[in-house]
Amino acid sequence: MTAVGVTEPAEAPLRRDWRDTLRDATDLALLGFALTLAALPVLTVAPALAAASAAVHDRLTLGGWPDLRTTLARFGRGLPAGLAASAVGVAVAGALGVDLVALATGRVPGGGVALAGTAVVTAALAGYAGLTVVAVGRTGGRGWRDAARAAARTGLARPGTWAAAGGVCAVAALLGILVTPVAVPILAGYALAALHAVAARRPAARMEAP
Repeated sequence: MTAVGVTEPAEAPLRRDWRDTLRDATDLALLGFALTLAALPVLTVAPALAAASAAVHDRLTLGGWPDLRTTLARFGRGLPAGLAASAVGVAVAGALGVDLVALATGRVPGGGVALAGTAVVTAALAGYAGLTVVAVGRTGGRGWRDAARAAARTGLARPGTWAAAGGVCAVAALLGILVTPVAVPILAGYALAALHAVAARRPAARMEAP
């Protein structure tokens, strides 16, 4: 029984150690492999990203990963709208990739200025896409159109967040070129977590909800 006027000391928060960090790193690596496998048909890229983003959101906000049934259900529900989103995303990414390669190899005139300008535009679009993936993850992997609008509002209101998301995507793409192909899926999981971390640097209200 506590004496009057004397308060018991609050319990110290649990400290994370290297085992927690290793567990999170392993979970993100596994998520990256699952994401890559689900995205192999190409047109399933968007629903795979949506389900994986929702899983990361659950981990960050609820403290645990969703079960396999929940993730598969999210993936299945996201297929109809996700197929169209995948087609648009792949087409834009392909066009920008071709432009960058053509400028870098000198097949298209323009030199360094045109190459730098195209790279900046590519990074900006990648950052916008990253914010969209975060937004759709916050709604359980559904609502690409609303997520795209939310990402646009966030990018305009917080250009620093937009730039940081673009930087995450650029670094992930560069590392994807430099590392061995088997490590690319691991990068996918880490990049997705990094995008959520960038968006979470502001209060949740700052990242407009769809």
